[in-house]
Amino acid sequence: MDIYLIKLIIAHLIGDFFLQPNAWVKDKERKKLKSPKLYLHVAVHMALIFLVFLNFNVWKTALTIGLIHLLIDALKSIFQNSKNARILFFADQALHFGSIVAVWHLFYKGNLDIAYLNDLRTWILISGTLFLTMPTSIVMKVIIAKWIPDQPDGPKSLENAGKYIGILERTLIFLFILTNHFEAVGFLLAAKSIFRFGDLKEKHDLKLTEYVLIGTLLSFGIAIITAMLIQRFIA
Repeated sequence: MDIYLIKLIIAHLIGDFFLQPNAWVKDKERKKLKSPKLYLHVAVHMALIFLVFLNFNVWKTALTIGLIHLLIDALKSIFQNSKNARILFFADQALHFGSIVAVWHLFYKGNLDIAYLNDLRTWILISGTLFLTMPTSIVMKVIIAKWIPDQPDGPKSLENAGKYIGILERTLIFLFILTNHFEAVGFLLAAKSIFRFGDLKEKHDLKLTEYVLIGTLLSFGIAIITAMLIQRFIA
């Protein structure tokens, strides 16, 4: 990794996440291209580039990134609405980081090493990670479908929360085992038990408790077995 690229990334992170108040964001969303905060935000990004480099000779870099940043944020403000705000946030950041890499390559002759994309171990890791997300969720749903208990009227959980919690826990287990931190898996299981089974205890529902326990152990078991197999393949 090149120091020039790191400095450009730091400038972006500070400008977008530390020095952009919520009031500026809302003003841009409301006034769009007429918002003075849009242009002030871009000016902050350009100033940060001068600051991290401590050199005024980088004015071409600052100007180029500033103009690209203005274009990306302007397009986002024009097309953003309540339905696509989440998607556009990630698309916006992807474009910003992509433009930073492009400018780095243009002005500093930087090149990213992507040789790992031709490494078999990389694709084995990707396949294992993907398997532990939606495919495993569907497999578990099929396995434990016959044990789904009747849910009485009461507080409703977040939509699809259980599915995403499962995906996150399996991904973390996968990471912990591949980095030889087995103790972290135990910590994760203990933490989930404290929060999840505390609620179940209050409901005094044996069937629901057993259902959640089966799902938890199945999720952890699949993640552990997958991680250990992948670890064996890439060793």
